[in-house]
Amino acid sequence: MGVITGMEALKHPCDVIIQTDSRYVIDGIEKGWAKSWKKRGWVKSDKKPAANSDLWERLLQLLEIHRVEFFWIKGHAGHPENERCDRLAVQRSREIKTGSGNELGESDIAFLHSTYEKHKENNK
Repeated sequence: MGVITGMEALKHPCDVIIQTDSRYVIDGIEKGWAKSWKKRGWVKSDKKPAANSDLWERLLQLLEIHRVEFFWIKGHAGHPENERCDRLAVQRSREIKTGSGNELGESDIAFLHSTYEKHKENNK
């Protein structure tokens, strides 16, 4: 959900770098699973329904707008940006459960932008 929320906050087509500890998200896109599930009416190759098809659909639509690179990082391993994203995800989950809040705050957007700039600089 964090990947989708972050990308939906973008106002125009962008180059996006997504660092995630979710192999499922990365593999779902890079191995083509999500596109295959969609072609089969959100049914996996084992004939079971694909979970969270609404979220996969949103992500696929966003990938049509933005140019995205995915990078895997180990979760809960002290990576500062990943730890912050984990805290934001937990906070957002609580907000959804209680019905409060619906958008990223300015500080969250600034954090995401600075993380992107740092990643670009480190990978020149």
